[in-house]
Amino acid sequence: MIDHLQRYFDSLPLSPERKKIFNLPNTITMVRISFVPVLFLLLLSPGQTMSLIIAALFIAVSFTDMLDGYVARRYRIVTTLGKFLDPIADKLVINTAMILMIPIGRIPAWVVAIIVIRDFAVDGIRNIASSEGYIIQASWLGKQKTLCQVFAVSALMIHYPFLGADAHVVGTTILFIALILSVYSGLDYLTKFYRHILLGKEGTDG
Repeated sequence: MIDHLQRYFDSLPLSPERKKIFNLPNTITMVRISFVPVLFLLLLSPGQTMSLIIAALFIAVSFTDMLDGYVARRYRIVTTLGKFLDPIADKLVINTAMILMIPIGRIPAWVVAIIVIRDFAVDGIRNIASSEGYIIQASWLGKQKTLCQVFAVSALMIHYPFLGADAHVVGTTILFIALILSVYSGLDYLTKFYRHILLGKEGTDG
């Protein structure tokens, strides 16, 4: 199926410049972003069936993160727009889901605040480092944090007992693991920034 879709995009009568925008990986990323309005159904405090449907859609959309990366690597379609959109799509979907579950009492506001602030801080640190010529790669801890967030948000969306387990308790437990990883990975980024950028400048000035 992926090969068929890729052949379809290859056959589109577009200039090379436009194909850097309208390609399969970027389209998958845009589909992920287009899911955000669906998340507003959470504000309706959905019942058990609708909660399960929203969670299933969220899980499916979350897996497209791995899919667009796989497609980009397999067909060597790495574009500037794709590098820009992919991390934004991830944070937009996950953070929007968490924020929308605050009013219906499924997630603590203070936990969401710490995670969202950390994300903004890390993005700022990486952008500043990049402008200084130093690329801070996504860390293993950051990737584990994102994975925990996906599992936590999925369970908190389900909320009600599911397959003999209390989905809300499971989700809350994994959420606190994600919180710990968020803080720890954030400090890791800050340490790298301090060592390579701030100390590097001081050494140059001295």
